[in-house]
Amino acid sequence: MNRLRAYLVDDESLALRRLARLLNATRRVEIVGSTTNPLTAAEFLSSNEVDVVFLDIHMPRMNGFEVLARLVNQPRVVFTTAYDQYALKAFDVNCIDYLLKPIDPAHLERALKKIESTGGGEAAPGLEPRLLSILEELSQRASNTGSKSLDRICTRVGEKILLIDVAKISHFYARDRITYAATDNKTFIVDFTIAALEESLREKDFVRIHRAVLLNLTFVDELHRWFGGRLIARLKDKNRTELTVARNYARLLRQSLGLK
Repeated sequence: MNRLRAYLVDDESLALRRLARLLNATRRVEIVGSTTNPLTAAEFLSSNEVDVVFLDIHMPRMNGFEVLARLVNQPRVVFTTAYDQYALKAFDVNCIDYLLKPIDPAHLERALKKIESTGGGEAAPGLEPRLLSILEELSQRASNTGSKSLDRICTRVGEKILLIDVAKISHFYARDRITYAATDNKTFIVDFTIAALEESLREKDFVRIHRAVLLNLTFVDELHRWFGGRLIARLKDKNRTELTVARNYARLLRQSLGLK
């Protein structure tokens, strides 16, 4: 059986690499290209046919629906996103499936079977007025949502999708190219980079204290001087977690806490 020709679009390189690994592991997909830039995606898809596009919704400069609105012929799409409020409408846009991040391999398998059962990715000729109207509506909703801070973070535990209140997360940290959210009771894998979380949580009292750590200021209980201009932040969580504040972030943390 011929492998499905797929193009991947996600502004988060971490999520893009993880999706590529999952698809390669199936040995049924040929990744013909990928990008973190939605403009690059629109240009590629305007001149190249693929069987399916795995497309993120929330991206800077141009969201996933806006990418589709630029295409004369509509490819088959599997949306990948950390938000679920577009699910029903998304299926009106030649959508094969809708995968909530972090993507579960079993759900990805389901999407691949749907693509194969429909005979690959014959593009829909032309952009009908109704489809254009749907895309415009979804683009507006995606843009509006994207401008707001995150209140909850999605994570997958087995077959369940959990929504964690951001206020309950003491800190995020990255290790071995995986990002974790730490709460009082457990840590969870999330499909965001530290940089993306920093941008989304600026209004939620989260501050970068290390290139791989984003701290919730409301959890800070004590600060201690450390070697080389660094600090130790002790949290008021159950484990009294201690986090090292890198020297180049120490001043920012002090200012954020109202200290001189």
